[in-house]
Amino acid sequence: MITNAEPVSNSSRRALLKMTSLGIATAGVLSAITLATAVNAQPSAPLQLGSEWDKTFAKSDKVEHSKVTFKNRYGITLAADLYVPKNSSGKLAAIVVGGPFGAVKEQSSGLYAQMMAERGFITLAFDPSYTGESGGEPRNVASPDINTEDFSAAVDFIGLLQNVDRERIGMIGICGWGGMALNAVAADKRIKAVVASTMYDMTRVMSKGYNDSVSPAQRAQTLEQLSRQRWEDAASGKPAYQPAYNTPPQGGEPQFMLDYHAYYGTPRGYHQRAVNSGNAWTLTTPLSFMNMPILSYINEISPRPILFVHGEKAHSRYFAETAYDAAAQPKELMIIEGASHVDLYDQIDKIPFDKLTDFFRKNL
Repeated sequence: MITNAEPVSNSSRRALLKMTSLGIATAGVLSAITLATAVNAQPSAPLQLGSEWDKTFAKSDKVEHSKVTFKNRYGITLAADLYVPKNSSGKLAAIVVGGPFGAVKEQSSGLYAQMMAERGFITLAFDPSYTGESGGEPRNVASPDINTEDFSAAVDFIGLLQNVDRERIGMIGICGWGGMALNAVAADKRIKAVVASTMYDMTRVMSKGYNDSVSPAQRAQTLEQLSRQRWEDAASGKPAYQPAYNTPPQGGEPQFMLDYHAYYGTPRGYHQRAVNSGNAWTLTTPLSFMNMPILSYINEISPRPILFVHGEKAHSRYFAETAYDAAAQPKELMIIEGASHVDLYDQIDKIPFDKLTDFFRKNL
């Protein structure tokens, strides 16, 4: 289902589907994963947040960090990291950060949050519902509705802090959470500016495959098997899970899969709680994405500004270009020369933090 790429092996194809969260939303791999079992998806206990610094990036001496919790509109308790510039005073502008899809706040979103806090903003990086340190059962399931709500719940929380100017709140969404952030901003008028970095439209890729390559017949087959999987889950009393992506590349993978592994599967970006670092989404996770185009109202973000940031060489670049075309002014698409999709997760020399800083200072 990858255009302009060499054929991949069955093992590589499974890895591809796992890491993009397509699961069984692409034909030709359904039989390979219907017997998948749960991997590192134990039921959650009441939230007990660790106190140690367990991020994939070094702790800054320019910000104060604390762990916080808050509830979303569905009653799920979310865990988050709050970053405040040291020696700050008065009410500051704030930024909520989420993503990538299948990651946790100790990875890319935390890095973005800490970097922006160094630049004078109060920032909040959170774990989406059902993942990381956040609550929700079953574990490791995603929903375009609930995960959009998670962003607004983060705005609820940060807007009640005494040192935050609630009329100056922005948002950053990374990878699949770039699309979720845009969806949240379209409906939540409290958010004054938004950045979508290396974004995916998860509803589009799950329902149509990469480059919209899934045929109607393939889509129907996927929905048939997803629907029947519900009986399997109901009979067992617990969800089945997709295969974990926790093995080194086997050869034949497209370059972006190697890039994903280089982040999630190595010390560079590995985190034990991340879905993409050797864990797994529920097998039926794609169901709620199949009929839910999240960017239908992207034009309603206007007159609030959008900044799209994407890598020149990113396999996902078309998501940002399509979303940019659909959005109303003011908007900007910034293409980072030579950068891949994953480069914008953590490569500080490629993530345009100065541009992000100028964007939010101007618009918050």
